[in-house]
Amino acid sequence: MKNGKTITIADVMTKSVISVDASMTVNEAAKMMEDAKVGAIVVMENNTPIGIVTDMDFAIKVVAHAYPITSPVKQIMSTPLFSINSDESIRTASDLMHDRNILKLPVIDDDKIVGIITARDIVNLLATCVEEDMRDMYFHSVVKIYSEHVPYN
Repeated sequence: MKNGKTITIADVMTKSVISVDASMTVNEAAKMMEDAKVGAIVVMENNTPIGIVTDMDFAIKVVAHAYPITSPVKQIMSTPLFSINSDESIRTASDLMHDRNILKLPVIDDDKIVGIITARDIVNLLATCVEEDMRDMYFHSVVKIYSEHVPYN
């Protein structure tokens, strides 16, 4: 197995991703997610990814704001769509997810969706990594947190 510094998104991502047209209804999208047992779908327009709908979007936008279930999924999607390339490092993905406060990140290579990486994928990776990798990731996180509070930046 690779060490923590050389593991890429491609090594960890889920390759099966559901994408839907932006005009699909909220109800249809929710049924697709339930059937596929996934927590996110990518929203497409003219074969281009434009947003993502997660289980949290349903909870917050549909329920809290009482959007009709016949609304187009485009109305509740999270946008702009943040994504990452499959050859990037896990550290890069976790930094992006932390900085943008997101839990699911589509993987896009050459304008094509090739997978998705989630916070759960990263946690599962951490559960199986060696002590040296854990120490490295820990110090990276500490430096990042404290650099935000150093008065000389």
